Amino acid sequence: MATAGTGSWVTWLHEHWIVLAFLALYGAVLATHALQGRRRTHSRVDYYVGGRKMGGVAIGLSFFATYSSTNSFVGFSGQSYSYGAPWLLLVPAIVLFSLVAWLWIAPRLRAFTGAVDSVTLADYIGVRFSSNAARVIAALIIIFASFLYMTAVFKGIGNLLAVFLDVPYALVVVLVVVVVMAYTAVGGFISVVKTDVVQGAAMLLAAILLFSGVVHSAGGVGAIRDVRADAATAHLFGWNAALPFAVLAGIIVAGSIKAVVEPRQLSRFYALADRRALRRGMKVSTLAFLVVYTLLVPIGLYAHRIIGSSVADTDLVIPTLLGEAEILPPAVAAFVVVAVLAAAMSSLDSVLLVMASTWERDVVSHLRPTRPEEQAVRATRRYVVIFAFVTALIALRPPGTIVTLTAFSGSLYAACFFPAIVLGLFWRRGNGPAVMASFAIGILTLLVWPQLPIGSVVYHVFPAMGLSTLVYAVVSARCEPAAGWSSMPRRLA
Repeated sequence: MATAGTGSWVTWLHEHWIVLAFLALYGAVLATHALQGRRRTHSRVDYYVGGRKMGGVAIGLSFFATYSSTNSFVGFSGQSYSYGAPWLLLVPAIVLFSLVAWLWIAPRLRAFTGAVDSVTLADYIGVRFSSNAARVIAALIIIFASFLYMTAVFKGIGNLLAVFLDVPYALVVVLVVVVVMAYTAVGGFISVVKTDVVQGAAMLLAAILLFSGVVHSAGGVGAIRDVRADAATAHLFGWNAALPFAVLAGIIVAGSIKAVVEPRQLSRFYALADRRALRRGMKVSTLAFLVVYTLLVPIGLYAHRIIGSSVADTDLVIPTLLGEAEILPPAVAAFVVVAVLAAAMSSLDSVLLVMASTWERDVVSHLRPTRPEEQAVRATRRYVVIFAFVTALIALRPPGTIVTLTAFSGSLYAACFFPAIVLGLFWRRGNGPAVMASFAIGILTLLVWPQLPIGSVVYHVFPAMGLSTLVYAVVSARCEPAAGWSSMPRRLA
């Protein structure tokens, strides 16, 4: 095969054999975990949530790895290149929301969903609020938001590998979708979590190597002072560096509140074996978030000392650093690229499984409620394949930047599911009409708010989440609570 700038297969293989070797090793790990997951999967509960018997270290690393996709390594890292120093607030925001999820959401959600045999977020909503309509609408919201998020992940890994391997972006998207679709469909949740453990460890090492390489190339940790002193980049250290701070704060919240409201994150809590596993998971997850994001988020600022200030698309900052700028030795750069690919896989597999299980459990099963477990698992595997290829088609022409797509997806989850999850788990009132009304007002606000004059000053996630919560509370207070609350274990009710 002839590739641009390389001339032949032989030359291309000679230039990229190191990263190809890492990819082959990584592929062998994926295949092994897929087969192990398949052998241990005997029911829908096994395929969706690992039989609810997984340990804290594995789930903690999986929770971190699922959140930390290429959106983090390519999107979040590169975004400080244009958003500046205020973007560093993303680090405490992520750690805070992760702790909120583990301390307050995880114990009650695990107890409730275990008591009613719920395996998806839409399933929880349907049972908790005694509403099949709310279940189906929640399922459709999850699937739509997942398409947006996966498109962002595909864009991130596509850009990185296209630059680093000197291959077409479309080819990367197709290859990635085939691999992630295959091992997710075969191994289910068990395969996904086992792979996440390896991917989480690889991401931790990659973050250390990437940060070290960038800082060294920029001239040391103190090089940040030179960025601040440069007239071309001094504005990056003001509160309104690239856009009003209230808008930036909204983007940060939308990007970090996912730990509390996203189905792929919450599904990890369903799988915890017991409260001891929960405590271990919280410690592992929190430490991983703190270390990795402290290293990743400032990279865009340091990049100004290496590649200048002329990069128009921040999604290309990290690919440029690893490719043209050659900030790392070839073998180290190859490992980092494969680790970023692992970051992509750790999110794609989880989102695909959530989409497929939600569609089968919360939409299709209502049409065929007596379907045997084996048929349900086989059908879910087919939906993994279908959703993977649909997302790949969308990703060939992504409708926005990585951070834009990720933030809107997070905003949609926050606006629609924050009341149902937080108030639904802690307040006995709440019913189908309340949660449906919160969905409607949340979506409407997300769509209308940016068109208003104030929309350029306050990011839409704040009014959308606030109004949906208010509507939920008002309707709940005026109506009889749903019978679903009675399923909450007595020690929590």
